[in-house]
Amino acid sequence: MIKTVPHSDTFDPGAGRGLAILGSTGSIGTQALDVVRAQPGKFRVEVLTAGRNADLLIEQALEFKPNAVAIADEAQGQKVRDALWDHDIKAYAGQDAIAQLVEMEGIDIVLTALVGFAGLRPTMNAIAAGKHIALANKETLVVAGEIVMAAAREKGVDILPVDSEHSAIFQCLAGEFHNPIEKVILTASGGPFRGRDRASLTDVTKAQALKHPNWEMGAKITIDSASLMNKGLEVIEARWLFDVKAADIDVVVHPQSIVHSCVQFEDGSIKAQLGLPDMKLPIQYALGYPQRLQNSFPRFNFAAYPSLTFEAPDVDTFRNLQLAYDALERGGSAPCVLNAANEIAVAAFLRDEVGFLEMSDVLEHALAAVDHVAKPELEQLFELDQAAREAATDRVKRS
Repeated sequence: MIKTVPHSDTFDPGAGRGLAILGSTGSIGTQALDVVRAQPGKFRVEVLTAGRNADLLIEQALEFKPNAVAIADEAQGQKVRDALWDHDIKAYAGQDAIAQLVEMEGIDIVLTALVGFAGLRPTMNAIAAGKHIALANKETLVVAGEIVMAAAREKGVDILPVDSEHSAIFQCLAGEFHNPIEKVILTASGGPFRGRDRASLTDVTKAQALKHPNWEMGAKITIDSASLMNKGLEVIEARWLFDVKAADIDVVVHPQSIVHSCVQFEDGSIKAQLGLPDMKLPIQYALGYPQRLQNSFPRFNFAAYPSLTFEAPDVDTFRNLQLAYDALERGGSAPCVLNAANEIAVAAFLRDEVGFLEMSDVLEHALAAVDHVAKPELEQLFELDQAAREAATDRVKRS
């Protein structure tokens, strides 16, 4: 039986909450800054970080005047420093700098919107420093969910989900911490290839895969959505966020992306969170939690959506979803290996080096090639990540 657990009440919901936005130039990061613009006085931007987009990072820094910024691409560090030198904004470069900046005083909550495994180290550093986490980097929990959640509990840190599905579950659980839940139900749009069989997916292109029917997202997560790997990663994330077993996490395809996810309680009742497919709402909910901040976002109109449909996912055609369930059931290092191999496979697909269906083959190869570790320590996960990337890269080269 699953018991929901209330989050800590130590998080001061007052105005002027200090934010560190990791990945500020990406899709989630730019929408988070839209939320900040729309809520004057509610937030202050303390730290911004980017991967390679120096120009946009500089533009954001000049607008929001953070205490410090960092860019992962060290070759562009001097460019950023020169641009911000006269504006009393400290500028740093490199992954280590990003991981250290989250520990700064003045930060209340860290929005981790980095892509992939890169989010793990700064998230762990932020937790160690007692910073609450708005988690948009699902890979952190996929790779090290048990370690991350244990560290958060020890430090009294809230892990606030930003993914629309996990935000929906979190919202459905509000006020329900005394009531055991039977299962969580994650919804999936089905992506651009919903309803197609394997034969028709043999020659699909990256341009087709990048055309998501409902959501505006970055390239990596859009490909993951097309392959249903994104939903598989979300299943693993849900296991750790809500302390549920794999058998108690269902996935249902909902093409309209209006019902963002559901919770079924032990009496059979189901609560669902609905809304238009707009990431700004779950971002705002996490940054402003526990308050619901007034906004001018477009509102859902039932009359505009007379038919909401649901169907089972096709795990035979979209094998990545089943691979994720299998990795979660095996536990240990399997989810870490799965995630690393997927990052390599998606990058290879975007470079036209492997076909759409072949991405699953890359994942299977890495899962078989890397020795399984039943209970890896944090530093072992970095080694396993590297080993999985090497195995996946080897499989890509043989394509």
